[in-house]
Amino acid sequence: MRVLGLMSGTSADGVDAVLVELRGPCLHPRWRLIASVEHPYPQALRQRLIGVGQGEALTTAALLDLSEAVTEQQALAAQACDPGGQARLVGCHGQTVWHRPAAAGRRGASLQLLQGPLLAALLRRPVVFDFRAADLALGGQGAPLVPPADAALLGRGPGWRGVLNLGGIANITLIPPATGPQRQAPLRGWDCGPANSLIDLAVQQLSGGRLSHDAGGAWAAQGRVDEELIARWLQEPYLQQRPPKSTGREQFGAADLDRRLMELDGRSPADCLATLTAFSAACVAQDLQPRPLELLVAGGGARNTTLMGELRRRCRGTRVRPLADLGIGSQQREALAFALLAWWHHRRCCSNAPSVTGAAAPTVLGVCAWPAVRSTGALQP
Repeated sequence: MRVLGLMSGTSADGVDAVLVELRGPCLHPRWRLIASVEHPYPQALRQRLIGVGQGEALTTAALLDLSEAVTEQQALAAQACDPGGQARLVGCHGQTVWHRPAAAGRRGASLQLLQGPLLAALLRRPVVFDFRAADLALGGQGAPLVPPADAALLGRGPGWRGVLNLGGIANITLIPPATGPQRQAPLRGWDCGPANSLIDLAVQQLSGGRLSHDAGGAWAAQGRVDEELIARWLQEPYLQQRPPKSTGREQFGAADLDRRLMELDGRSPADCLATLTAFSAACVAQDLQPRPLELLVAGGGARNTTLMGELRRRCRGTRVRPLADLGIGSQQREALAFALLAWWHHRRCCSNAPSVTGAAAPTVLGVCAWPAVRSTGALQP
């Protein structure tokens, strides 16, 4: 079956789309990537999404307009990736604007902007969406959802294999080895902390809005890292919390950046960016237990040479390399995962990992919206 996967992460920079062919058993699918597209959001839309993702107040009418705009952009990305309409099914994550993990007896909740039925109507194909709700209903974090897809698509190696996504947030998958005493260990995964969220916001602020990100990490490369400050930041409650755990811009957003920049007061902009970039790498390195033999890196942060250098320096003993070495581009991994999650939904395969999210049981994820069909018949009693 050919499936479209659509993903927009916490960076809110646009939609990553893939067209993939999937067949075979659920746990060990055979797959072939046919096409992929990176579709950027219009700048005004991106700024609105980042604002609401950090608690900016909106009227209900404005929120509805924003949801519709996101849906339309998802449709444009899908059409660019699959202009011939080959896909029989679409898996779409939507745009997360708020994530509240379960804590202290309070159930978790997560809000992704997307109008599933509208997207199905625009694409004239069924759309699987709202992937987090079923796991949350079972007491899970609802995130991260990609680790089971990583394990199915990449398989196991001779030792623990890590897959790291450096989007707005850094999230990690740890896949147990194929052989040896730990081969029966459960799949692991969690959100480590900030990846690009604080760096991008800092670049925008320090450049007076002229720049949206530190291309290649060039600005940070000119600065000096404050290791003492990083060591103190690493002791913060979320970064010391044991998995399962998940987070987003609601925790590592503009307010958090302002606090850290106050602590960096007196440093040059380059020193601030160097320290924030190293902090993102340090959050990952601190969390790498068990230590994997290799760490495969995806997401926009994989293009940041300074961030990748900090990862290699802080993860000694682990081979750090791009996921692209295995044939999955840095911006394809999560879209590919949501195509697989949609395929699993279609086949009624459980696709959450309780060992990752903390849910009470495995479950089928997602809700399917079918294209609206016009009918001239009346509803019969």
